[in-house]
Amino acid sequence: MYKIKTANVTIMVKDIDKSIDFYTKGLGLEVKQRWDNHYAQVFAPGVVIGLHPAEENNNTTSSAFSIGFGVDSLDEVKNRLQELEVEFETMEDKAGKYAHFRDPDGTLLYFMESTIEW
Repeated sequence: MYKIKTANVTIMVKDIDKSIDFYTKGLGLEVKQRWDNHYAQVFAPGVVIGLHPAEENNNTTSSAFSIGFGVDSLDEVKNRLQELEVEFETMEDKAGKYAHFRDPDGTLLYFMESTIEW
């Protein structure tokens, strides 16, 4: 039986430089690898996100999935998103507090401050 060594989520993007800046300078993720303008990987603990230029006719906006990032303080995240002029919506449920927003290509993202101890 084969063994899976790595995994990532790949997002099709319109502008790879703009997307890399958003995820690294904006959200604080780190570049893992970059292959010129063909493909890049950014990462946060527990997730690698691949950024790949979309074909001209590819609609990159998707609500079929989202990527979440756990944080200790949602207030700090909200302040950062406001600095970046990123529109976001907050909500709260029994599991935690959330800030939902989109990246430059419309991919759904969220930060969560958990009220549950893992």
